[in-house]
Amino acid sequence: CTVIFTRVATKDLHKPISILFCNLAFSDLFTSFSGFWISMLFITNPDITIFGSKDMLAPYALYTMSILSTIYNLVSIGIERYLAVAESMRTRFRVARNHSIAAVFINWVLAFFLGCLPLMGWNCLHTGKNVSVLYSPFCVDYLIFIGIPNVVVAFIIPLFTYLRIIIILRKRKLRMKACGQATGTYKSAEIQVARTSIFIWLLALISYAPFFAGAIFDATNYRCHTDLYPGVYIFRNCTAMLITMNCLGNPIIYTLKVKTLGAKLKALKCLSTNRVRACTI
Repeated sequence: CTVIFTRVATKDLHKPISILFCNLAFSDLFTSFSGFWISMLFITNPDITIFGSKDMLAPYALYTMSILSTIYNLVSIGIERYLAVAESMRTRFRVARNHSIAAVFINWVLAFFLGCLPLMGWNCLHTGKNVSVLYSPFCVDYLIFIGIPNVVVAFIIPLFTYLRIIIILRKRKLRMKACGQATGTYKSAEIQVARTSIFIWLLALISYAPFFAGAIFDATNYRCHTDLYPGVYIFRNCTAMLITMNCLGNPIIYTLKVKTLGAKLKALKCLSTNRVRACTI
């Protein structure tokens, strides 16, 4: 909420990256809200969160949808940063406001569709077979279907985009150095991007790797709920806490540090024409 109110108060929503940041804040808000909803159900009636119930379909679907939306927004931010740097020397393409709005719309449509599949019938509420131990009445195959591809997307695409940004900055720094130009802006931008990418990776690894491990455990486990109580469910609650901590970490990484990183990237995009001609990039 602080991120959303700050963005609205500063009237900075017309920038493409600001739209993505606000959308990320909305996704984190939905994740926290759905997590709070599940926590209240656990407090009032713990059995339905362990053995599964029809009442758990809606909160779990909202929880899944908000997590997927957060992942897609993080990927969109990485792609936008890459395009902002990679295309800063060209005039053919610019990341515009309409592009960010379209990305936000696609992210939510995809997250809504995948998150609501259990509500459309892909659940084990009546069959009782292939049911998830940690997230009943979800099916194990559904968790694998949404878990493995999205974990790969969350790790591979940001790795590629931020590594490409670092490589591009380093190449331009070497070209500027060969032309006898100052390279302080490129060096500081490269360091900032490297630090931010490391924080992104560590936060994603700490937040989503345990959930992915739980999905694998679900797929390989054949014991009933009572045999796994309470240790496995303590682990499940810890994974939910880590995902919620991700919602707190995103504003720190993407919003509190975006002013410094944005200033560096803006300096790269506003290079003088003489410098571009001198370096013949």
